[in-house]
Amino acid sequence: MNSRQMFLDQLRAGLKGLPRHVADDILSEYEAHFDEGQAQGRSDSDIAAGLGDPVRLARELRAETGLRRWEDERSLTNALGAIVGVFGLAALDLLIVLPVLLALAALDLAFFLVGIACCLVGSLLLPLAIINIAPFGGDWLQSMLVSLGTASGGASLMAMCVLFTIGVVNLLVRYGRAHYRLIAPSLPARS
Repeated sequence: MNSRQMFLDQLRAGLKGLPRHVADDILSEYEAHFDEGQAQGRSDSDIAAGLGDPVRLARELRAETGLRRWEDERSLTNALGAIVGVFGLAALDLLIVLPVLLALAALDLAFFLVGIACCLVGSLLLPLAIINIAPFGGDWLQSMLVSLGTASGGASLMAMCVLFTIGVVNLLVRYGRAHYRLIAPSLPARS
């Protein structure tokens, strides 16, 4: 098998999991690199060496694709894709970044669950407060305000957790971009 085919096969294998049209676009771009290089009289092995390691290149392209998808459309799937892409690119940083992220995720989830509980409790106590049989003392207006305050406080806490999660994902995207820029100069020049 020639160098061109080996390079493209390794790149294709590394791009598995990306949407088919995205992987096909990337592969056709690198096939064009080989065509241009051959038109300039270069051999396939020289072109492949100039493009770098296809496994590492695929990892970088997957990370970049995940980051772009997150920036284009903010969804849970795209957030997970961006996070996985960043971790795939920064495998050595897992020892530092992953424990911090797990602690933040656990804390965020705990606050989110507390917010759900407060919202539910306040919502369930509201009808009892209206008919003045709420478990806490005071008149019906005071009971109703406490119930509404508890429900709205829980909803606010959940909203803060969502905003915090979006902020953490945005920081991960910036981290991935910075990491990509730091390692990009070490890659051989592309033909």
